[in-house]
Amino acid sequence: QADISQDEKVKPGSYPAVVCCCRKKCLLFNDVILIIATLHTGLSRTAKSFEMILVGRFLEGIGAGRTPHYSLSM
Repeated sequence: QADISQDEKVKPGSYPAVVCCCRKKCLLFNDVILIIATLHTGLSRTAKSFEMILVGRFLEGIGAGRTPHYSLSM
């Protein structure tokens, strides 16, 4: 298992890797994915590219699936 400090106890049902790598970094990485997805979707009209909408929607789905449940309780 990962090396976890005393103040970051692993709760039942949680992933030690998430606790070890810091929740804030995971959430910020998820925000970057969602910003890129939003830019793809928003700029698709300017670029006149339907494929950019598809890529943006795909990334939005990835970002929505990666959002941990504990981010709603923060």
